[in-house]
Amino acid sequence: MKVVILAGGLGTRLREETDFMPKPMVEIGHRPILWHIMKIYSHYGFDDFILCLGYKGDAIRDYMLQYDIRNTDFTIDLGTKEIIRHAVLHNERSWRVTLAETGLHTLTGGRLKRIANYIDEETFMVTYGDGVGDVDIPAVLNFHRRAGRIATVTGVRPVARFGELQVSGDLVQDFREKPQVEEGWINGGFFVFSRQVFDYIEADDTVLEREPLARLAAEGQLAVYRHSGYWRCLDTVRDLEFLNQEWASLNAPWAVWEKHSVGRGAK
Repeated sequence: MKVVILAGGLGTRLREETDFMPKPMVEIGHRPILWHIMKIYSHYGFDDFILCLGYKGDAIRDYMLQYDIRNTDFTIDLGTKEIIRHAVLHNERSWRVTLAETGLHTLTGGRLKRIANYIDEETFMVTYGDGVGDVDIPAVLNFHRRAGRIATVTGVRPVARFGELQVSGDLVQDFREKPQVEEGWINGGFFVFSRQVFDYIEADDTVLEREPLARLAAEGQLAVYRHSGYWRCLDTVRDLEFLNQEWASLNAPWAVWEKHSVGRGAK
């Protein structure tokens, strides 16, 4: 089953990083967040990816083209350019990645419409190139099939904008910096769609999260899988710092593929 990752946006709220690279290539623990997202899906056996490129898409193309050689011990003859591969240092040999140019200024719905020809099954998955979580992908897929709707969105608990205080009298009893709130749901990505979703997208300037999803909801065709676990979006420098701290702790909640060690895995 295809996994589509929207990886072409401008990332304007993270300009400190995205002036130089597309947001999906911003690194958490020396690996692009795109890699982390793909590892989540791959952990559950979904290895066939379509990357919707746009802003600074060549950085993603170069990363994928060089991926194997960057993570392999090899000998090169500088005269003939012959390469002899030795130890392969990554576990992503099963990945199949389609890199699709979807335009610099195309919006999310338009990017999805542009890759319709690459979808050869009735059902496919879509997510954003900047959000990670310990989402049970097979559970989302099974929920979608049971719901029998055109689209399923994973609902997640939003992160509070400010730190939360629990007070008693004049004393703070507990302080939590930007916790996930306990009420309300927001769009966390990790969608499952049937091919009928393409009928709801008209042009490059279609925002998936506006008319298409609103119309699906109005028609009773948008189901929600409620994920109460971990979810975090890379939106600001502070988010980047937080995600890197969690990765360095050796217990990053989204690393469902393994409880990693620093330095392990591909580059």
